[in-house]
Amino acid sequence: MIDELEARLAKLAAQHDVITYGKLAADLGLDGPGRIARLTTALETLMAQDTAAGRPLRAALVVGRATGGLPARGFFDKAQALGHDVSDPAGFHCAQLSACFGLAAG
Repeated sequence: MIDELEARLAKLAAQHDVITYGKLAADLGLDGPGRIARLTTALETLMAQDTAAGRPLRAALVVGRATGGLPARGFFDKAQALGHDVSDPAGFHCAQLSACFGLAAG
């Protein structure tokens, strides 16, 4: 699933677009109970890889339906655990999105 997830996120970045957790789970063929948990586990894996490689967090491309265009709280918790400064969540998210979009345009 990680390969499909990375490909889908790359496409979103190239389109300068975001996607909801539910839509992404459906696009990846995840269904049933725990589908969002499986998706967030994969996203957190990518966050750790991105941080280790000095890349922007591709998981920033995934947002919640009820979070005002921001990722879920778990995104910020994981980013903070990885050493990112998330004291301004909206600013942090905006910076990550801009970096993802810029990298895709690169």
